[in-house]
Order: sequence, then structure tokens, then C-alpha cells
Amino acid sequence: MRTYWQLTQEQRYQIYALRKTKHSFSEIATVIGVHKSSVSRELKRNQGKRGYRPQQAHELALGRRLKATPRITAKVWVVVEKLLRQDWSPEQISGRLKKEQGICISHEWIYQHILVDKQAGGDLYQHLRCQKKRRKRYGKYDRRGQLPNCRSIEERPASVNARKRLGDWEVDTIIGRKHKQAMVTLTERKSRFTLLAKVKRRTAQAVRKQVCRMLLPVKNKVHTLTSDHGKEFADHEQIAQMLELKFYFAHPYAAWERGTNENTNGLLRQYFPKKSDFQSVSKKEIEQAMARLNFRPRKTLRFKTPFEVFCHSSVALTS
Repeated sequence: MRTYWQLTQEQRYQIYALRKTKHSFSEIATVIGVHKSSVSRELKRNQGKRGYRPQQAHELALGRRLKATPRITAKVWVVVEKLLRQDWSPEQISGRLKKEQGICISHEWIYQHILVDKQAGGDLYQHLRCQKKRRKRYGKYDRRGQLPNCRSIEERPASVNARKRLGDWEVDTIIGRKHKQAMVTLTERKSRFTLLAKVKRRTAQAVRKQVCRMLLPVKNKVHTLTSDHGKEFADHEQIAQMLELKFYFAHPYAAWERGTNENTNGLLRQYFPKKSDFQSVSKKEIEQAMARLNFRPRKTLRFKTPFEVFCHSSVALTS
């Protein structure tokens, strides 16, 4: 709902008269039917060297209005829609456009644009990430046998929590429909850079091979790896030896201790919803989802992308 209108010339004469009789901003606002901040703004913006005069104030306001140009051009909206179709959030678009091109457009304005597009039969809204309802989990801890020689997250250096360096990763798996095939997800804590790979079976051997295959090319940026106590990480000692890293395990039922990876898994559900049949997911589709996440600006990174932070580079994304 609109809460501010331009003042009329008659209202400006009322302001002038009421100020002469020492009325407060609140009293003037009540008389002319506006908010007191409108009165304050009017006196501040349209006051001349000889004080506030209604005729001069009205002319100043009209002149300013005539000079005003549309804040957001059609060309900018084309860019906004292009980025929306790449699954950027309105906040990511707003932050990156300001950072890269100096264009100021609020995320609320973009949401309004999406709403208008939806009402007109458009599909921009389909590129917004859905918020799923959270469910509180009840039940007892897993009674299955624990993995041998696990190093607890309590032994992990405090510097890992500070996200001051590149190379501290979190790993998890996403299960496909009917527990057939799975996705191995790796997320670097500082940059949020993500690596994905599919495994036909969620076995320790298959997961170990994929983790090593993905991390070996960036071995110089691998120091630690943190996972949950899933049996698919039973080969953690071999992974640690192969990649020369330290492998840590979060506490049972403490997903927040691997929050970066958990958040990434949530973002991936936009492309691979629950009960997805991973058998039909191609390598190209996985690479596309990975690119979408790594080349999308993040508010937590001051609207840089995970790729830019991880690779210490800069990429033009909005032009």
C-alpha cells in the first residue's frame, strides 16, 4: 500500500501558515493529513535562503520532479529477468548489480516485478527457491555400529570455524528415489564452492572414489574434511591418506555442525527435489546445477560468487 503522496500547493500554504503560528510537525501533519516525516522532509528539501516560502517550495518540488528519470530502465529489467532465469534470488541480483554496475534496485522491487509477471501469466516465479516447512525430529540415536578410528569435530582447529582460510570442506550424500543411487556433495566452508558427483551405490568404496576424484585436482586447497557418521564414510582413513588431510566427524544428530554443506544440500533440492530418480539424472545436469551454485553471488560473501572467492578471480555476470 502506498504511504506517501506528493504535497499539493494548498498543503504547502497550510504548512507555511501553521509554522508561523508555532505548530509542531505532528500538529501540522494532522491538519493537512500526512505523516509528520512528510512535513519534516518538505521543510528540509524545499526551504530557501529566506526560509520556507510556499510558492518557492512548490516550484522547487515541480522542478525536481521534471528532472527525475525512471530509476529502472527496460534494459536493466532485461538483465534482472535473465538472472532470475539463472535461479538467482532477488537479493543476490540486487547486491550484485550494485557491486558490479552501481545499479541500485531493491530486492523488494524485484519481488514486485515477479508478482506482476505472475499475474500476467509469466513464469519468473518458478525460478524462486521454495521454502520448505521444518519438522522437528523425534526419536533415539542411531544404534548401528560406529565407524572405527573417528576423529571428533571437537578436535578440529578453532580456525576452521572462523572461515579464515580456503581448504576446509564438508561432505555429505543425498539419497535418490527408493534409495537407488546417490549424490556426493562437497562444500568448501569459506567460499561455499561446491562439487557434486553421482554414485550408483552409496557404499564406502564408491563414495571414497568420488571424493578423491573431485578433490585431487584442488589438493592444494584441501586441509580438513568433516562429515556425519554415515557408513558411506567408513573409508575415511583412506581418504585422509590419499588427500593428505584430517578427517573429522560431527556429533550424531548435530547437522548444524556441518551447516555449510546442509545449506548447500537444501539449495540443490531446487534442481533435484526429494524422491528424484538419480538414475535419470545426466552428468550434464549435475554440471549445470554445480555451475548455478558456484556462479551465483552470495550475500554472505558480500555478493561475490563462490567461484570468485575460491579462485581469487573476478567474473562479469550482469553485463
